[in-house]
Amino acid sequence: MRADRPLLGIALMIGFCATAPTGDAIAKLLGDTIPLLELVMVRFAAQAVLLLPVMWLTSRQLTMSRRTFGLTIVRTLLHIAGLAAMFTALRFLPLADAIAMAFVMPFIMLLLGHSVLGEEVGRHRLIACLAGFAGTLLVVQPSFAVVGLPALLPLLVALIFALFMMVSRQLARENDPVTLQAASGLVAMVILAPLAVLAGDSGIFALETVVPSFREGVLLAAIGLLGTLGHLLMTWALRFAPSATLAPIQYLEIPLATAVGWLVFGDLPDGLAAIGIFVTVVAGLYILMVERTLPQPVTSEI
Repeated sequence: MRADRPLLGIALMIGFCATAPTGDAIAKLLGDTIPLLELVMVRFAAQAVLLLPVMWLTSRQLTMSRRTFGLTIVRTLLHIAGLAAMFTALRFLPLADAIAMAFVMPFIMLLLGHSVLGEEVGRHRLIACLAGFAGTLLVVQPSFAVVGLPALLPLLVALIFALFMMVSRQLARENDPVTLQAASGLVAMVILAPLAVLAGDSGIFALETVVPSFREGVLLAAIGLLGTLGHLLMTWALRFAPSATLAPIQYLEIPLATAVGWLVFGDLPDGLAAIGIFVTVVAGLYILMVERTLPQPVTSEI
């Protein structure tokens, strides 16, 4: 069993925080012309297509225990549901708003990590998470009055991905990330491909499949590439650091999403939201400083 290496886990999670908003921005660009089911299918198909050759070249085996396979199915279902909810929310909300509202997730993850996995939280981590959560509340815009119920979708995303992270933490410590992500891509396609065939003539746009233009095809490929890379980084991060440590670091995704939203869509948060973003960044940097002062465990294999 691999010992925790918190600083490496933090660095990998920062990488995830940089790639995730970029992929979400592309999904938002495509949301009005590419059906939801097709967006999600392409995301997971790319994951399988990109990683299966890597497995073959590195002589990895797509074998796992019954427990691991069961958890992989649960993890994949949560991932599908979370992506579908997020992609739908992005059709109605600015990028930064949607991601900021979804950042109730690290707070939920902190509580789950303590109560379900028995992970130590500690005073410093708790303060950082509470500060980050308070900053998130400042970022949230009164979107419900504008778009109605879709404004609540990021809160559903938060709950789903908190559970997803808990399952990922269990799998990541015991399994190779490349194998885990490749298996997840295959499981997702087994679930989604029949659904696409059955729902193709339903007349519901979200469940249809369309032939993308060249530009749309390039953007779809980018979603698959960024999604695969991002979740590999996240899986590696969870392999090396407890979820309680990584929770505050994820708040860095908010300012990165704000920057991407401004560059792509011209959206900027108002003054109150800017204060909230500052608070979340400080919380993430604070936990990084705390981890640097803690004794680092010796890496060992059993």
